Amino acid sequence: MEWHGVAWMIWFSVYKKAYWPSYTIQVHGTNIVTTNITTITINTNVITSKKLSPISHLPPNMPPSSPLYPRDPFKPYAALYAHPAGPSDARPTAQQIIADTTDTGSPNPWAGRVILITGGTAGIGLETVRALHRTGADIFFTARDLNKASTIKALLLREDDGKGPPRGKVEVIEMNLDSLASVRAAAQEFLTRSPRLNVLINNAGVLSYPYTKTGDGFERHWGVNHLAHYLFTRLLLPVMEESSKETGGAFCSRVVNVSSAGHRQMSVRLEDYNFDGNDGGMEKRRGDDDNHVHLSPAYSTWTAYAQSKTANIWTANYIDRVYGPRGVHAMSVQPGGIVTDLPAALPAELTSGMSEDEQLRLHSMSVEQGAATTVWAAVGDVWEGKGGKYLANCAVAEMVPWEEDKFALSASAAAHTYDAEGEERLWELSARLVGLEG
Repeated sequence: MEWHGVAWMIWFSVYKKAYWPSYTIQVHGTNIVTTNITTITINTNVITSKKLSPISHLPPNMPPSSPLYPRDPFKPYAALYAHPAGPSDARPTAQQIIADTTDTGSPNPWAGRVILITGGTAGIGLETVRALHRTGADIFFTARDLNKASTIKALLLREDDGKGPPRGKVEVIEMNLDSLASVRAAAQEFLTRSPRLNVLINNAGVLSYPYTKTGDGFERHWGVNHLAHYLFTRLLLPVMEESSKETGGAFCSRVVNVSSAGHRQMSVRLEDYNFDGNDGGMEKRRGDDDNHVHLSPAYSTWTAYAQSKTANIWTANYIDRVYGPRGVHAMSVQPGGIVTDLPAALPAELTSGMSEDEQLRLHSMSVEQGAATTVWAAVGDVWEGKGGKYLANCAVAEMVPWEEDKFALSASAAAHTYDAEGEERLWELSARLVGLEG
């Protein structure tokens, strides 16, 4: 719904019927434009214009508690996502999520809480840091380049406009996800600098071409996007358990794994995670000569990336199922299609046609919008004591098989998104690969 006109006044109530997309609405106003309505009762005595026309979204900056929104708390911004119109349209930003969902009153419950984000120097990671800093919590973020991170820290501290709650501190942790030794050192560094951890956001990631391995010998997407974050999380889970207890049940700790719509393309190859020779039928692929490996025919940049993103989801699912009763819940999120520097290393043939695709343009988001679902998972009250879900567009994603929805920016979940047996096997395999007990 959207309203046009200089003078407008509206009062109405919305009643959502459970599991049925119809509404009963009472409307009083001028120059009213409505859509997606099945029953309308209008007081014609106060309407000066009855012209109706298609609309694209609800008014921006309208909190989800407004009667304009359906009463499903797990899809509070559904109407804003219904008709995407490209970056910076009416879909919510991370800053809007903070304004709409975060209680920062006096006393501010976020004061003294600690949030840790991996990869906080660019893209949605940086925007996530910026938005969460507004809660008043203490923010830690990891970076490979400490000089760049220090500059960003200074900018964040200067952004304090005096509005809202007093800002917490901002700290930087050096970490290179290509090295498990660096991950261990970063976790230890954090533990020496903070007595608690309430929210961990595993955001950093790579999209790499051609086939390469980390210094620890793992296919790079698998090693960086999955194993490094798995190890980092495992080392921090004990302090997250204690931090949950410390709140006396007021706030369960949260792990948010940033996944991708790309997960839909592939599950996890538990028997051949490196794509380098355990499934037979090997063949030489372009780029192999640089690494002297014979790759599986199943390998491509996209399938390797997809596998790592499914692994992010499975890890979150396992954490929520096993650690949820201990006070640590976990979710995975799909940020959407955002223009970032992630695919910068890819050759033109792998990205050709993207800029000309109208559907991709309409569904793509600004960086500010792309961080919204991550922030919603991190601070949304609706997720207190809950988890184990894959989120997209600030909602619980519906499950749709890959064969029925191959859209690159799909907000749906693949059929393999929830697999308790696979998740347990992945957890045990990952523990063995990083040198931990299951």
